Amino acid sequence: MFAGIAGRYDVANHLLSGGIDFYWRRVLTRMVLRCGPREVVDLATGSGDVAFKLRDRLGTGVPITGLDFCEPMLDEARAKKNKSPAYTDLEFAFGDCMELPLEDNSVDAVTISFGVRNFEDRQRGLKEILRILRPGGRLFVLEFSQPDRWFRPIYYIYLKYILPRVAALATGDKSAYDYLAGTIENFPTKEALAEQLKAAGFETVKATGLTFSIVAIHEAQKA
Repeated sequence: MFAGIAGRYDVANHLLSGGIDFYWRRVLTRMVLRCGPREVVDLATGSGDVAFKLRDRLGTGVPITGLDFCEPMLDEARAKKNKSPAYTDLEFAFGDCMELPLEDNSVDAVTISFGVRNFEDRQRGLKEILRILRPGGRLFVLEFSQPDRWFRPIYYIYLKYILPRVAALATGDKSAYDYLAGTIENFPTKEALAEQLKAAGFETVKATGLTFSIVAIHEAQKA
């Protein structure tokens, strides 16, 4: 599915979010900066937008690796990387969140944006991330959430009836965004996802809702 929309993925994201996705990434990378990581891995990196923003925010002294299991999406990330000398040190490689190609206790910070919803096994994926984090390391999950109650009727109308049609015009693949709308509608609340992170073994979890809680950033720390 992602391979089929890779070439228009960025355009569709910016269009369907009204450009608010740029703000969400700014908030995410500012939170990562505050924890002062020595090395960051961006999972489900897709076309690399979060990895590029991390480089802008953290500077060249912090190694950043983007992993994804969809090669056409990685091709998009590499193509963008090759257009700017500022990003030559970024690495994009194949990596499945169910079995990450990284050593135990090897990374200070992990980011994942709009990827947890697509985990084949959410608890297994979260435990795999916990495995690669060093003690005291942090996971930052930027993901769709359940919006504030007053906003839900408006939002669900947009998800079910407007988003798939606009996405079909932008990408030529309405079915991919029908899937997207379904996964968003059925995804846990901020509180429920926080409990799932704790169940996976994270010691502390803090959730921050953004844009009427359309999305949330969960910051989870390993003991």
